[in-house]
Amino acid sequence: MRVVVLGCGYVGLELGRQLAAAHDVVGVRRSDDGAAAVEDAGLEAVQADVTDPDGLARVPDADWVVFAASSGGRGADRAREVYVEGQRTAIDAFGERDAPPERYVYTSSTGVYGDHGGDWVGEDTPIEPTTDKTRVLAEAERVARERTAEYGIGGSVARFAGLYGPRRYRLSRYLEGPVTAGYLNMVHRDDAAGAVAFLLEHGVDEDVLVVDDEPVEKWAFADWLADECGVERPAKRTKEERLAAGDLSEAAERRVLTSKRCSNERLRGLGYEFRYPTFREGYRAAIEAFREGHEP
Repeated sequence: MRVVVLGCGYVGLELGRQLAAAHDVVGVRRSDDGAAAVEDAGLEAVQADVTDPDGLARVPDADWVVFAASSGGRGADRAREVYVEGQRTAIDAFGERDAPPERYVYTSSTGVYGDHGGDWVGEDTPIEPTTDKTRVLAEAERVARERTAEYGIGGSVARFAGLYGPRRYRLSRYLEGPVTAGYLNMVHRDDAAGAVAFLLEHGVDEDVLVVDDEPVEKWAFADWLADECGVERPAKRTKEERLAAGDLSEAAERRVLTSKRCSNERLRGLGYEFRYPTFREGYRAAIEAFREGHEP
């Protein structure tokens, strides 16, 4: 198969590396540096912007397309430009070809669920986004489903939990504190990529939560991490204490108040086997590097 990864960045590069042994992979990035990173990973690179149909015309036909583009951490307007308008442009660009793709995966976020008071959520739980950006992500999911259906393209929405892994362990956030109460739903980068590869290769046509086996309370995680790293446990803050500080934006306040535990029952049931089933396995390399004085 030929696979095109639109927005071949943190997860996309790892996805490309995992698929390259059996498939031809084309990584699409907007910048010179991004395209160079794709080439450095041993993949074919095409420099194009997902919002530009002329640029996408330079991308070869594909059997499978993955939309993993990022808005660069910016606000809702930029997110809409990339995830909604860019995705619509991309699906049209491939769907209108003489040889449209067979499968399409859009990588979304568990942020679309909003607040569930610490309860479990799954694919059948109604989504209730609470910020402008997560409302855009929910709209992007709708665009992905509706647009691919128009072209007869099969595929999935993969909702990622919080990504971590090489260069994104964020140890200082939890070791230095203060740590605010709430749940962490996480997935290692290698499993995020592995799950997308699994959805493609097994022809999955349903939404899937991509999260590891064990959501964990932030205070418990921070204490475990400190103990493993051999440092003092960090200071803690309740949600009320964090909000009372008065230094959060409206969107950040909503994130502090958002609490849920995400289930991977569907992904497990489909047969995916995690490389890092919990944070304990996933953070081991970072802990060893920290104790040896290296940057993880």
